[in-house]
Amino acid sequence: MLAETNYQPSWASSFPKLTIAESTRLGGVSLPPFSSLNLGLFTDDKTAFVKQNRERFCRELNWDTSRLAGSFQVHSDQVLRVNTPGEWEGYDALVTNRPDILLSITIADCTPVLIYDPISQSVGAAHAGWKGTAGQIAAKTMMLMRDAYGTRPENCWVYIGTCIAERDFEVDADVADHFSEEDKRWHPQRKKFLVDLKKANRDQFLHLGVAPSQIELSPFSTVEDNDRYFSHRAERGSTGRMLAVIGLKP
Repeated sequence: MLAETNYQPSWASSFPKLTIAESTRLGGVSLPPFSSLNLGLFTDDKTAFVKQNRERFCRELNWDTSRLAGSFQVHSDQVLRVNTPGEWEGYDALVTNRPDILLSITIADCTPVLIYDPISQSVGAAHAGWKGTAGQIAAKTMMLMRDAYGTRPENCWVYIGTCIAERDFEVDADVADHFSEEDKRWHPQRKKFLVDLKKANRDQFLHLGVAPSQIELSPFSTVEDNDRYFSHRAERGSTGRMLAVIGLKP
């Protein structure tokens, strides 16, 4: 579902107790270069603006910001099981089976990955930049859900969200060497490799046994749709951040 402030996968409406969405850059109060719905706590934007934006975004999803759970992300493959709202550091993925906790991932080119298991009523959220993707953080998030909550991959629904598209993600061999031949290609004119982060994360779930029909990929690109999404690369680092969130209502 497309709204000014957020986008939700098409399968979300099948699960009325589930909240799953990613924000856009539209509908907030921040000034350039953070215009306008900057939700990033660790940017140079005014804290009051970010707080107001977060309140606006959560209110439209019928949540309170006090229920958010997030982490200062470091491009790792570390996953944390959380039982309360709050802020942590050093983790790039979170899982929970507690209702009334809204897991959040901060993004501005990296891939947000959101997982829902309707059988165990558990959720996961992963921040998969190229390092996290290469480190299999999406698969590790599902595996922690398996170990903690008995999650079975075939029961899960997955949303792989808006990130930098393959055609825009130019890298050299030092990055490309971390990816399989299926998830990268050489561009002879640009003399660069192009890496498909959405596909690389999707492949992890297919390998685990998630049905292709239960994995949805965002149709958007942070670079090509920069009028709607923040892009760290397109805006040379001077930009805001989106949130991707998932949680269950009590």
